[in-house]
Amino acid sequence: MSVPAFTLVAVAVLLAACLQGSIGFGMGMLAAPIVALVDPTLVPGVIVLSGALVTLLVTVRERASIDLRGTGWALAGRAPGTVVGSLLVAFLPAQGLALMLAGVVLLGVALTSLGWAPEPRRPTLVAAGAASGIFGTATGIGGPPMALVWQRSSGARLRGTMGGFFLVGSALSIAGLALAGAIDAHVLARTAWLAPAVVAGYALSRLVNRVLDRRRLRLTAIAVSALGAVVLIVQQLV
Repeated sequence: MSVPAFTLVAVAVLLAACLQGSIGFGMGMLAAPIVALVDPTLVPGVIVLSGALVTLLVTVRERASIDLRGTGWALAGRAPGTVVGSLLVAFLPAQGLALMLAGVVLLGVALTSLGWAPEPRRPTLVAAGAASGIFGTATGIGGPPMALVWQRSSGARLRGTMGGFFLVGSALSIAGLALAGAIDAHVLARTAWLAPAVVAGYALSRLVNRVLDRRRLRLTAIAVSALGAVVLIVQQLV
């Protein structure tokens, strides 16, 4: 990877880590399309591993605000979803995964824009957890299903609950990807190089949380994610 390409990826990861540290999700939505444009072999491995690091940091920070009951039901769906996602990684070509990634982002943008807000009840949490497991493992983007369910939460509760869910979910996804052969020495090395950008993004989120409201930051994430997804589709099909 050239220096300009690595710099682009590092900036994307830094901003994505900042976003996740501020609203509890967004690492995959913001960083995955850009990373996939530079090097498709890094998706979803680097995204999942980097997301796990920032999620750990956020969960420790907001641990007192986690909704343990809701997180438990969502994780009940995450486990089987992770198995399905791992199978997709093993059998789909890189282009197929890239297009799936873009489709997931655009679907999340569309549903959010339409204002759909399901109630965080047991069946909804289990279904959202399963969808998050599938897409999070296969594409590195597992946030939209859970964000839709918990979108009425705010502040520390949203970040803490999303963090608790994604911390366990990321561990499941990492295990599944490792078994599928999608995490190798190349992916681990790139993740290690990007770790400082992840930590810097998390540190930046602590400042952002003081000056930007969640609604404005969320709208920015949606716009950037949609643009990245469109660019990715064009790049794969041209």
